[in-house]
Amino acid sequence: MRLLLIQDDASRSAHILQRVGSWRPDSEMLLRSTQEGPLPPELLAQGFDAVLLTHSAHGQALHWAWARELASRPGFAPVVLVVEPQLAGSMMEQASHLGVMVLEQAEIESERLFEVLAAAERRQSQARLEWRGAAGRAQQSFEGVFIRGYRHIRRIAAGRMADLYLAESERAGRLVALKVARDEQHDRPELRGDPFRRFLQEYEIVQRVAGPSVVRLYDLGVSDEHAWLVMEYFRCGDLRTRIRAGIDIREALRLSALLARALEEIHAAGVLHRDLKPGNVMLREDSSIALIDFGLSKDVAISMEVTDEGAIFGTPHYMSPEQGHGEPIDARSDLYSLGVILFEMVSGEKPYRADNPMAIIYKHRKEPVPRLPGELIALQPLIECFLAKSPADRFQDASQAAAALERQLARYDAWYTPAVAPELNFRA
Repeated sequence: MRLLLIQDDASRSAHILQRVGSWRPDSEMLLRSTQEGPLPPELLAQGFDAVLLTHSAHGQALHWAWARELASRPGFAPVVLVVEPQLAGSMMEQASHLGVMVLEQAEIESERLFEVLAAAERRQSQARLEWRGAAGRAQQSFEGVFIRGYRHIRRIAAGRMADLYLAESERAGRLVALKVARDEQHDRPELRGDPFRRFLQEYEIVQRVAGPSVVRLYDLGVSDEHAWLVMEYFRCGDLRTRIRAGIDIREALRLSALLARALEEIHAAGVLHRDLKPGNVMLREDSSIALIDFGLSKDVAISMEVTDEGAIFGTPHYMSPEQGHGEPIDARSDLYSLGVILFEMVSGEKPYRADNPMAIIYKHRKEPVPRLPGELIALQPLIECFLAKSPADRFQDASQAAAALERQLARYDAWYTPAVAPELNFRA
């Protein structure tokens, strides 16, 4: 039996886990606090046999509201609400109408707990039969690609080589991002077999780094001759969207320092990212970041290649001069890309612009490092060091870059207060 328990009291959670374990020793229980906020609206908890909501000293009304909202979602797992005895009677009729099962607090200690959970399990077993039938198969189709155990919610983005979807994992009981290689590439000899190789490479790299600053990957496989990769879903979106919405100087410095520490982490594992850009920096709800898209990380030929058709693999706006010219690169190339991101965050503009990719690549090599406007001049030495044309003139490793950014952030906090200098907001 798999249960999702929403409870703010750790001792009560442990007690319920012990009670269920005495009945079903192989039970699994995922704990969630109301402090984490409501469950995502797309989630149906299909990987659980039941969702238990138990009240805290001041949270009964909140849990009742949650129970009503969750039970109203078509296809949501059975909801079990634990209440105080004096509230059970008033809630019973409405709960029954909604399909919510109600337990009195004292019944946690009785066989009634197991009876209710068994009833929830039977109800969910019937729902899973439908899930595995024709209707369920349609829900597990990603533009014609059937991937068992993942419910298609919506397409997030379409790329040149893969489409990205929001899905619910039945096994994990969470929302995930599912990347599926596009089938058009099977007709292109130069790309045939490449998507799965890149997915496998990305999976192996992220598993090797296995740090908090990289995306969590959950699954990898082939379905109907299509490669697919399952990864962490980021409800807060990416840094590109954040920059477009407007970002202040302090937040730009904080995020840049986090990015430098993330690069320090992956470089220590022997990995170069090679495609660092705002769209590959994801934001978590706890204000941390995660790097994604390691598919180019170890393949120089894919990382930067000009083919006979003139197609460029990579992102010229964020490429170091050496990467843009197909020269050997090292960790300092990733740091150059970080410098471009920092410049864009604080100024709202990319450092070099042109009408075509080759002209942008040329400017990265030949044009002077751009100057920040007067109110940002204190950050110019950082920009100069990140965007130096020669790797020898840049920060020599991510640790050095992170320390410089953290010092600048500390100086900013010491020098500027809202009373002295109002927070500035720059928009792209």
